Amino acid sequence: MFIETSIKEQVERQRHDRMRVLVVGAGVAGLTLAQLLRRSGLSPVLVERASASTEPGYMLALMPLAEQALRELGVWDDYVSRSVPFHRYRPHGHRGQLLREYEIDTLLGAEGEYRGIMRGSLMQVLSGPGAPISHGATLKAIRQAADAVEATLGSEAGDVEAVFDTVIFADGLHSDGRARLLDPRQVTTYDTNWAGWVAWIDTDPDHADRGDEIWGAGFFVGIYPVNGQAGVFVGGSRADMRAGPAAFIKHIRSRLRVPDPWFERALAQIETGEEHYFWKLLDCRAEHWTVGRAALLGDAAAGFLPTAGIGAGMAMESATVLAHCLRDVSRDGVADALRAYERAQRPRVEAAQDSSRQLAKLMFRRSRILAVFRDLAVRLLPLETALRPIRKLLDSSPLPKTTVATRS
Repeated sequence: MFIETSIKEQVERQRHDRMRVLVVGAGVAGLTLAQLLRRSGLSPVLVERASASTEPGYMLALMPLAEQALRELGVWDDYVSRSVPFHRYRPHGHRGQLLREYEIDTLLGAEGEYRGIMRGSLMQVLSGPGAPISHGATLKAIRQAADAVEATLGSEAGDVEAVFDTVIFADGLHSDGRARLLDPRQVTTYDTNWAGWVAWIDTDPDHADRGDEIWGAGFFVGIYPVNGQAGVFVGGSRADMRAGPAAFIKHIRSRLRVPDPWFERALAQIETGEEHYFWKLLDCRAEHWTVGRAALLGDAAAGFLPTAGIGAGMAMESATVLAHCLRDVSRDGVADALRAYERAQRPRVEAAQDSSRQLAKLMFRRSRILAVFRDLAVRLLPLETALRPIRKLLDSSPLPKTTVATRS
């Protein structure tokens, strides 16, 4: 669980640490890093500009990339209890017709488990052993020197001046830290001009381990398993979605020719127009991840489209690599350790990001003719072929082989 702690108290706790670390941003990447460093005996200061939230957020399908972080943190059993196996994947054609069914976890099983979980539940898992944090806190100023980083942290309780050996920015897609470190020309953004609404429906035994997707002509519907529920994502061009959920759902129904009660439940939930999570489908890429004693992590370094379902797992893997680089280094070696982290992870992350972008170009199309050919390709193309880039990443972990945990 998160333990609300003042910035001043967090700074005081790390006074005698061999390495003084500031983590800005307590999303999946930042929280994973902070907790791993705590397991290694450090007391990183963790600050988050948002207030504490218990919202479920959105659904995640976690690749085996996340497994080592979860096992090193000792939270694997809690993770399993709060998640479900993602066993079956069923792509549907642009008219709603079922094209194929795959045992997706079987295809990835040799590398680890593929599971569905709510983002909120994952945050509970990661913070489970206890995670000191200062919510509603911001980094107001940063001044790098050769031997340290001076920072001004602000909250309602006032400003705190502190000195750190390194600052890690894990503050998301719209990272303030990235803007502090890099010139705008060193950051590129890929905008699909699509977006989607996220909602939740109750599940049943027949759907508890199953993901279904419709790749339509100008729309997308996905339903994914989590614990006791299913996450629904309905997306399309942001221009088409301006009229609101009811009008957009009516448009989707007019395009479907194969009725399916499961999809109808999902569409009906979005149609209510309740305050669903709204997800703009864009990403970003930073040309450099490290500047002196500061580094970018997670979406701050390279944001992901949800198309390949790999972003969260890759963020957790990156946090694990960074934690390994920092845990035994001296204060004088921080800059070298950060560069080693970037060398290990940036090529992997950008390769995974490229796969997500390529998939987006295939999925987010309006042409009915293209949709027909796409349906045919899905019928004929083995999923093993489509998963080849992900399998390559899973087969080439940057973490030392001696540290890879054995699955029970």
